Amino acid sequence: MNTWIGTSGFQYKEWKGSFYPEKLSLPKMLAFYAGEFNSTEINYTFRSLPSDKTIARWKAETPAHFRFSLKAPQRVTHFAKLRKCGDTISKFRKSVKGLGKKLGPVLFQLPETFKADAALLGDFLESLPGGLRVAFEFRHESWFTDEVFDRLAKSNAALCLAESEDLITPRVATADFGYLRLRRDAYTARKIRDWADFIQDQSEKWPEVFGYLKHEDTAAGTGFAKALVKKLAP
Repeated sequence: MNTWIGTSGFQYKEWKGSFYPEKLSLPKMLAFYAGEFNSTEINYTFRSLPSDKTIARWKAETPAHFRFSLKAPQRVTHFAKLRKCGDTISKFRKSVKGLGKKLGPVLFQLPETFKADAALLGDFLESLPGGLRVAFEFRHESWFTDEVFDRLAKSNAALCLAESEDLITPRVATADFGYLRLRRDAYTARKIRDWADFIQDQSEKWPEVFGYLKHEDTAAGTGFAKALVKKLAP
């Protein structure tokens, strides 16, 4: 099993003096981060399409084994709500294809008020271009049904296993890779071990796992991510 573990985002000046050296400039953060972790989740793509220059810089500043997971555009998830957004998806796909092998899954994070519509989800999944790995984070509990899980599995789309103070996604595997977003403010060593054990138990289902810890002002998420990496080490 290949494990790609990191944090949601990396460029935070608040991390200076704890994770980053105090005098490290913002442009140098990605290279430093990539020396500590092998993946990150990019929120920037939620609001804007990255330019060719940005994609080239991301590639140049990270080693060959690094992976970027990207949030899908809000125009798809929050404005169109999965309806009639083929053009937006095509533009997004075109803008990020330059990442090549460094492109991880694309995360479709739905609004908290978006209630389940399994038929709509199925139609949307069928419309996605081939070769794009996708994960879905549902933030309304009405989505946690066998019908929805079956729709995801049919398209090899991952159910994002998200955990926050308010909502916990059922631990259901729907794709041949795993996608985790661990969003609690704090994690004990026991809880990190529990997640590591769960991930390792999925080795026959998941050749690859992508997992991201919450970013916060104190950079505590980097510590939790390091602890998870250590527990997953052979």
